[in-house]
Amino acid sequence: RVANIQHDTVQKFTTKLVNDYDQIVIEDLNVKQMQMINVASKGLQRSLFGYFRQVLTYKCEWYGKKRILADRFYPSTQRCSRCGYVKKADDKITLSGNKKHGTKHNEYICYKCNFACDRDVNAVMNLLTLAK
Repeated sequence: RVANIQHDTVQKFTTKLVNDYDQIVIEDLNVKQMQMINVASKGLQRSLFGYFRQVLTYKCEWYGKKRILADRFYPSTQRCSRCGYVKKADDKITLSGNKKHGTKHNEYICYKCNFACDRDVNAVMNLLTLAK
């Protein structure tokens, strides 16, 4: 019953996406590696990332929409969407935040231009730029 509800939700959501947008950008995530990290493992084991990507791909082809796949190593969460600075080494944000700078995992602060916003918002802005 739960699996049917999940599959139905993915079907309805992907249909809404292809009906509402001509271009859809998704990231090629390494879910298996992400499951090894204790912070995210429980939620990711129940996720349907692979199924979602598969359904979205065939629906984009079916409806003639463009699906853009951001490379697995594209630094969407590490690149500043305002100035383009890419965080490296100790400056990177991880699932537990950044201990060196004392930021939380959902905070994005650029150490070059001081731009601050939610990490997910910054990643979306980077993916939108990738789509152009």
